Amino acid sequence: MYCTVMAPTKTPSAKKKTPAKKPLAASSKLATPKPAKPLKLSGKGRTLSSKVVYKGRIFSITADDVAEPGGVRAKRDVIRHNGSVVVLAVDTKTNPADPSILLIRQYRHAAGQFLLELPAGRIELGEKPIPAGKRELIEETGYRARRWSKYVRYFASPGFLSEAMNILLAEDLTLGEATPEDDERIEIHMTPLSEVLRLIHDGKILDGKTLVGVLFYDSLRRTQQA
Repeated sequence: MYCTVMAPTKTPSAKKKTPAKKPLAASSKLATPKPAKPLKLSGKGRTLSSKVVYKGRIFSITADDVAEPGGVRAKRDVIRHNGSVVVLAVDTKTNPADPSILLIRQYRHAAGQFLLELPAGRIELGEKPIPAGKRELIEETGYRARRWSKYVRYFASPGFLSEAMNILLAEDLTLGEATPEDDERIEIHMTPLSEVLRLIHDGKILDGKTLVGVLFYDSLRRTQQA
């Protein structure tokens, strides 16, 4: 036999009344922030003075006093460089489903290691990108291309470096004899795109221009095939 035991009930006691909150005075309300003044995102800065503090074979360095758009007055140290050309040489004939990318491997003292990268070189004063690309491709690899087109242009490190990188697409390749400079020791690697992408995602390709060029090419190729 089961029985139910009722818990003793407590006699409710009178609850203390909580005083109602007074509304905040108008003066204590948070002020609505004023919208930020839009930045002026156009125009060019003015160089008020510029002094060459270093001049080398490949680049020079200037110490500049500048007035930049938006009212900024600053001193900037700038590495001055004519710009570079980068050659994205692609073989689409051997295997159209997985085209090959021409890579070179060489030791880079500044990085302290060997790097896999696209062929590239400095644009000489007054030289146009495509003639520079043809010259660099022959010098470093011996390859020649029948079809050339401008692909991507970007600044390598615009915080302190004026160098613009001009990536060119080179197609319809033929192999000839390379004529590297005396201080260049270059290995040539014609590598399937799928393998290049694997090396990129595995962190084995660290060169910026190669990352930009190959990933842009792969993205555009996928878009065209969709």
